[in-house]
Amino acid sequence: MYGPPYPRKECLLLHPAVGRLTGVDDPSAPDPHPPERSGPRVPVDRAVILLGLFVLAAVLLLGQLKTPTPAASGSAAAETTTTVAGTPTTTHPGHATTTTTTTTSPVAKVKSNVPVLVANASGKTGAAAAITNELQLAGWNVQAPINATAHVATSSVYYVSGQKVAATGVAATLHLPSSAVLPYTTAAPVTTMGTAEVLVVVAPDLAGAGTTTTVAPGT
Repeated sequence: MYGPPYPRKECLLLHPAVGRLTGVDDPSAPDPHPPERSGPRVPVDRAVILLGLFVLAAVLLLGQLKTPTPAASGSAAAETTTTVAGTPTTTHPGHATTTTTTTTSPVAKVKSNVPVLVANASGKTGAAAAITNELQLAGWNVQAPINATAHVATSSVYYVSGQKVAATGVAATLHLPSSAVLPYTTAAPVTTMGTAEVLVVVAPDLAGAGTTTTVAPGT
């Protein structure tokens, strides 16, 4: 009972919920924070986008290479025919269109249809015949010249109803002003116009311009 005292021993107990000594790490347990891998990582979505762009570019390039070029077939093209004023004009592909139009003036239409009578009122022998020849060479339908019933100072061109265009054309041929063109009245120095529709009264101003021609006396 009175012997030397034995040293006091302590017993370490395992915690039933932990399964290992408190404060002691288990080397066999997995690391909850594994180290990150070194080196770059390309996201999957970026790789998919790059692949899609490459495929799209390849499709567009193939489409441009395979696009057919339309061939010009000048021989198979249809010809177009344009008719203006009775003159046919054929237009071929690749060539300019040329249109020819023939215009007939109102004066040219009446020259051969309207009878013209020339009366000498100048007092100069052969003046009416000279003017008649001049009008005939210009294409007018003239009648045999006559003498006027009186002398006048200025030449005039008279016309019956509806023949003003013809009278204006006769005055232009003889280089008379438009003021010399007058409607026919009984004031004209002739007995009658007969079947004529335009009457030219030759005065000294017009008689000097005519060509001297040998005619019957008085005309």
